[in-house]
Amino acid sequence: MKILYFAWLKEKTGVSEEDIHLPDGVTDVAGLVAWMKGRGPGFAEAFTDEAVVRCAVNQDHVDGAHPVTDRDEVAFFPPVTGG
Repeated sequence: MKILYFAWLKEKTGVSEEDIHLPDGVTDVAGLVAWMKGRGPGFAEAFTDEAVVRCAVNQDHVDGAHPVTDRDEVAFFPPVTGG
């Protein structure tokens, strides 16, 4: 699985992208976020307020119930505003 981090999520986690093997028992975005929070203080801080973190799986916006697999690209980013 490729995970991408944008904006302040990248700053807090200290990485812009990484390749991981999907952890045992993780089947959806919410489970992935819960697992990531336990990876260290930067990850915990990045996902403190999950309501403001957006997610896309394979470039489609999804919610926490969306399933994930090892073949997916998952991106986390803050809300985007336009003008």
